[in-house]
Parts: sequence; structure tokens; C-alpha cells
Amino acid sequence: MKPFMYTAAVAALLVQGAQASSIAIIDSGIDYQHPFLVMNYLKNDAEKAENKVDDEKNGYVDDVYGWNFAESNNQVIDYSYLTRFNADHRRYFEIQNRTLRGTATPEDKEWMKAKRGDQAFIKELGVFGNFTHGSHVAGISVRDHLESRVFAIKLIPTEVKLPFSTMVAKTPLFQSSIAAASGLKDMLFEFGLQLLAKQQAKIFKQIGEYVAVRKADVANGSFGTSTTAALTIIKPIYELAYKEDERSEAQMMDFAKFFVSRIVTESQVLVDSSPNTLFVFAAGNDGTDNDALPTSPANIRADNAISVAASLDYGSLAVFSNYGRQMVDVAAPGVGIESSIPGNHMMVMSGTSQAAPYVANLAGEIKNLNPNLTPAEVKRLIVGTVDAKTWLKNKVKAEGVVNAERAYFAAKVSVKESIQRSIEQARAQVADVLVAPAPAPVPGIGIGGPSVLSRKRAAQEAGVLPLPNPIR
Repeated sequence: MKPFMYTAAVAALLVQGAQASSIAIIDSGIDYQHPFLVMNYLKNDAEKAENKVDDEKNGYVDDVYGWNFAESNNQVIDYSYLTRFNADHRRYFEIQNRTLRGTATPEDKEWMKAKRGDQAFIKELGVFGNFTHGSHVAGISVRDHLESRVFAIKLIPTEVKLPFSTMVAKTPLFQSSIAAASGLKDMLFEFGLQLLAKQQAKIFKQIGEYVAVRKADVANGSFGTSTTAALTIIKPIYELAYKEDERSEAQMMDFAKFFVSRIVTESQVLVDSSPNTLFVFAAGNDGTDNDALPTSPANIRADNAISVAASLDYGSLAVFSNYGRQMVDVAAPGVGIESSIPGNHMMVMSGTSQAAPYVANLAGEIKNLNPNLTPAEVKRLIVGTVDAKTWLKNKVKAEGVVNAERAYFAAKVSVKESIQRSIEQARAQVADVLVAPAPAPVPGIGIGGPSVLSRKRAAQEAGVLPLPNPIR
């Protein structure tokens, strides 16, 4: 998809009021002044800016551009971060793209290796990633579609001030578990993890309700807590609660899977609170199977939720992408995707974070073409019109990569025909996406059919960032 150029004639068409789908970006905030986004940004016109009054009585004061649930205010982006970063942070993602495509030079590899060993740079890269992430996702969600609109729901703080493990260690429940007998300790530890999952769900309920109040047709969630991330979170708490002779890697993994499974269950309230919205979730960037190692919210199963893996164009599953025959629905391009970042810049990023808004973009345009479709029907059109790929067999539920033009054809037909008939006609009339020659395999990675271990190594080699995590 190429960047769209706005003109006065285009602006006039928009004013005439074509059917506009709205897409909530549940992420790290959006640069609503970015020229790539400004024409597609959905302001809340029922609210008067900065008058410190809740004009529409929805419980959110001055939520003109959306709401910041991370810090409980209306600041969906902090522009003071614009001067903090340098060209090396953008260069990192450019080299990452070349690494994933097998075109990185020896100089690229040496530069990336040095940067991965620079802890100060990696820490700052995480802040840069959070600052830019939401704007990048937003740009992908609306590009090429004049009618689609985005607005920000900030869940991911730009910087995390207090580690999750520190907060947990201070709780009375955790303190009591340290002194408990072994069997009771296990029960207390699991109970504590369950309470923490419930605590996270409180903010998801609020977000879901806000999505509903804003009447979003689509909501993109390129964030998540994977089992791999949960291990990192739980490990320091586990080592405090259990003596060395009481610990085992297997038990810690069981706790991590239990924790994420509970988050998935509790997070169901997010999609239940806004039944008229299709939620699009990123599958995760750990290169693991979500059927075996759960990821939240990607593992939420609902008619109005769809989980997305990342492909390298239309030629292979991206080496970093999570997958799952039951828990991941479709794949979409997620390597080297160019989009907007704060400060009037464009940049390439890679991840299931980029694949999910590709599908959110598709869902928004389907709603533009047929506003009467329900979220479940939009999902059926997307899943039913994929390009089937042998390399996705038993990897994602639909066993294919989304085909935008075929889905749009089906959406147009669905105005007069049934969903099934619309899919059948689209499959008969619209060809698969033309696949470019496959990229050269990266030495030691094996793009064609990597094992879980080699996939994880590949993600590390390329420096792919994990999904932004609402829990730290």
C-alpha cells in the first residue's frame, strides 16, 4: 500500500459525508497532527476542547482526541518525546527489515550486533518503540481509505515507571505466600496471579465500554501478554516466594501459562463490552504456538474478535510470528510495513503489531462498503476470502493470508446476497495475490520451515520487539 496524497478535492469529498467506519486504536497513543493521519482522525465533536467540562457526560473530560487509560487523562500523545530520539533508532528498524528479508549487509549485521549489546540503547529503543507504536498502527489502519477514521485509546504508557514484580512483591498476599508451606504456597501463588489477572481486566472493561460509547466499528489491539513475557514477569516473584530447592523450570512455566490463561478469561470483558465492534488482535512476536503457550488478548475466542499472525508478504510465515491452528484466525503482511510515526516521519516496522492493523484496515473498508454487516459477518468475509497457503496449514485457522480485493468484492456482493454466496462469488471472480519471488533464506534461520527454537533465534537475530505489554 502506498501513502495517499490528500488534496482540496479529496477534502471536499470527505465533507460531503461518505459512509465512514471508525477504528479505535488501543495502543500507545497517536500523533493526531501527523499529515498522514490528520484527515483520517476522528475527533469527538461532542466535546469542547480544554474547557475542563465533560460536555457529553460520558465520564471523560475533554476526550476530543480519545482517552489515555494508562495515566487517566486526555493526553493521547506526549509531544515532549519528539526531541529525545535520534536517527539510530529509525535505522534499527530499517536494518531489522533487511535482516528479515535476507538482504542485510555484513555492515548491517555488525551494526545490529553492536546495538543489541548496548543496554542503554536497547532501553531507549523500548521507549522509542512505545512512543511510535500507536501512530504506526494507526497509519496502517486507515491508509488508502478516505472514509475510514481512527481515534486513540492509550493503554500502553510511553515509559513504565514501576516494575510489575516490585508492585507484586509489596502486596500482603505475596508476603503471606513466602511463609506458607509448599502445597499452600502453590495455591496462594496461583490465587495471587488470578487476582492480578482480574485487576488488569478492570481497565479492559473500561476500555471496552469506551469503545462502545464511541461506537467504533473496529478496534485494533496490537498489544499483549504472551507466556514468554509472563515468564519474565513471574520469574523474580517466583524466586522470592520459593527457595532454591523448591523451584523448577516446569513449575514456573505452568504458573506463566496459568497466569496468561486467566488474563485471557478475564479479558473477555473487553470484547463483551462492545458487541457491535470487531476487535482485531495481534498474535504475538515470540515465534511460538498460541494453542500451547497462550497469549492475551489474542487467545480470546469470540464472534467479534479475530487474531492475526504476520506473513512475509505472501510468501512465508514471518519467523517471529506466533501462530495457532485454533487460536489464530488468519495471517496478514507484517514485515517491513511503512507507516507514520510521530514528528511527521514515516518508518518501516515489523511484527504482528503491523499485521493486525492491516486486517483492521480491511475490516474498516468492508464496513464502508456495507455498513449493515455485523462484526461476525465482517469476520466471516475476511476469513472466507483468504489466499490458501500450504505453509499455513495447521498454523492458522483459515490456513491463509487475507486477500483485500477479494474481501472487498465479497462486501459489495453482500449488500444483496448472503454472506456465503458473497464469499463464493468473490472466490470465483478474484484471483490470489501475485506472489513475488521468495526472499533468500537467512543463514542459520531457515525461513522455509523453522523449528520453534530457530524461530525464536531468528526473532532475536532480527531484533524484533515483543508486543507492547500492559503488564510489567
